[in-house]
Amino acid sequence: MRRAMLLKGTPSWIVAVLCLLTGGALSSRAAEADSGGLDVIQVRPNFYMIAGAGGNIAVQVGMDGVVLIDSGSEGASDRVLAALKKITPLPPRYIINTGAEADHVGGNGNLSKAGLTIFVNPLGNSNFTNAMTNGGGASILAHDSILRRMSAPTGKKSAFPVESWPNEAFRQKRWYVRMNDEGIEVLHQPAAHSDADSFVFFRKSDIVVAGDVLDTTRFPVIDIENGGSIQGEIDALNKLIELAIPPGPFIYEGVGTYVIPGHGRPCEQLDVVDYRDMVVIVRDVVADMIKQGMTLEQIKAAHPARPYETEYGTQEGSASAFVESIYKSLTARK
Repeated sequence: MRRAMLLKGTPSWIVAVLCLLTGGALSSRAAEADSGGLDVIQVRPNFYMIAGAGGNIAVQVGMDGVVLIDSGSEGASDRVLAALKKITPLPPRYIINTGAEADHVGGNGNLSKAGLTIFVNPLGNSNFTNAMTNGGGASILAHDSILRRMSAPTGKKSAFPVESWPNEAFRQKRWYVRMNDEGIEVLHQPAAHSDADSFVFFRKSDIVVAGDVLDTTRFPVIDIENGGSIQGEIDALNKLIELAIPPGPFIYEGVGTYVIPGHGRPCEQLDVVDYRDMVVIVRDVVADMIKQGMTLEQIKAAHPARPYETEYGTQEGSASAFVESIYKSLTARK
């Protein structure tokens, strides 16, 4: 049986029972009266997940400081900072973004200002430090595609203030750093949920942060207009499965790799396999309907995702939007 994971609003006594049944793999501070409406889940001894601030926020803690994966929405920044202070007095040093959606990057600026750069100027010239390192705050790192989505072409207004933009961007498929005695890899996933997706793999902690490529609360959101595609989504999920290692052969050694989705509960590899299989099956059904000459309206009326709507279609319009994105992706001119 899969280990039960904490969901927002779960009573504390149920959480305690689930943790006992699952060998204490996860612990939660969600029941604290002063949690600010956030769920703080301890995934590993030095690793936490904060839910309820928009997209999930991953938190790695160590002697170098705090590494955050995503920052939630702008309006939740104060609550996120309060939650972080309960975890550790150390400042954020890096904020790494998995995508460019407001519920994942809106808090970049505020959380960066509350942090501290990893760069030290031995000459003591604060002006130099501020100019070179995001005002002396925590660095915001992302793939160049995320920076381009968050900024704007010359003459157009950006959807985000400059202080929320990544001040470190990379163009290659893989970027890496060592923080808190752990290797961290950022892996760009082209044309998946959008053209601006990344996974963040913590090697020592054995955790992958997946961003909105994986969302256990709904069907995948594939942003066709911003470079997403059904095949790219499947390719990214296959990569996620490849990165994750299942438990075994000794079940008492833990659950294997944890995968933190953009929204929803922490997952194991088998959860990602099930999610990928669902995506592939619905894609194949829609593809067959297209071959039969059915229109988009006829395909939607046939409900090709119906077997999975109880689990992933509870948000209004999620199933319809997913089917439409598959149709547009498969019928787009090559």
